[in-house]
Amino acid sequence: MPVRRSSRFRSARPAARVRRLTLAGALLAACSLLATTPSSAATTPARGSAHMGMGVLAHDGQAGTPTSDQATQTEGVDVAGYQGNVAWSTLWNSGVRWAYTKATEGTYYTNPYFAQQYNGSYNVGVIRGAYHFATPDTTSGATQANYFVDHGGGWSRDGKTLPGALDIEWNPYGAACYGKSASGMVSWIADFLNTYKARTGRDAVIYTATSWWTQCTGNYGGFAANNPLWIARYASDPGTLPAGWGYYTMWQYTSSGPTVGDHDKFNGALDRVQALANG
Repeated sequence: MPVRRSSRFRSARPAARVRRLTLAGALLAACSLLATTPSSAATTPARGSAHMGMGVLAHDGQAGTPTSDQATQTEGVDVAGYQGNVAWSTLWNSGVRWAYTKATEGTYYTNPYFAQQYNGSYNVGVIRGAYHFATPDTTSGATQANYFVDHGGGWSRDGKTLPGALDIEWNPYGAACYGKSASGMVSWIADFLNTYKARTGRDAVIYTATSWWTQCTGNYGGFAANNPLWIARYASDPGTLPAGWGYYTMWQYTSSGPTVGDHDKFNGALDRVQALANG
């Protein structure tokens, strides 16, 4: 006589199978999500670690080194906290005559090696200046300019101190333009520059790359009359400059130079570097 299975047992197997399939599907979905998560999420640097030219290689690449037949130029370097104590005597002996040191970033970071880098360069005879890495998505331009001046970004007419520099380039922590429209970015930069001049009496240098400037300011040309241009381009020449500037004052041409890596050319002889320092 056939044995009839109760409905309880007949329904248990499909239910268990459904549960197993559901669990398997959830695991597959989780694996798929991990596989498709952008790698940048895992490689985003820590706040405060940004430095001049951090995004140049990734965005603009490298195409040679400066040619030797260019007009008289003066060698310089730029340094930041990640480079630690800098061998200034070695750099001086190699021909470096001017330097910029990262002082601040946003309103949340000061360079722990600032004193050694900023004063150390001065002590060997290098004409020195300080720079601020801008983060327009965190606080206003005026707020960051004040923070910069209050933490090493000031200026004095001693003949050996250059005006502060605004490092405005790709955002290493998120969207390239910091979530700002072109007009919003221009307003932020103007806010910083106006505040810096009010505090120090000097027009700040603008460090940037032409491709970033074009993308994030709409290639605005209104700062060229007053603010010296420090162009970033790792190539045999500085290339096309941002709108308004007919010439560059400084040029960061490599991140792999001797001793510290980041090397620069001043567009003129040493007396022109001294003239900029004197205002």
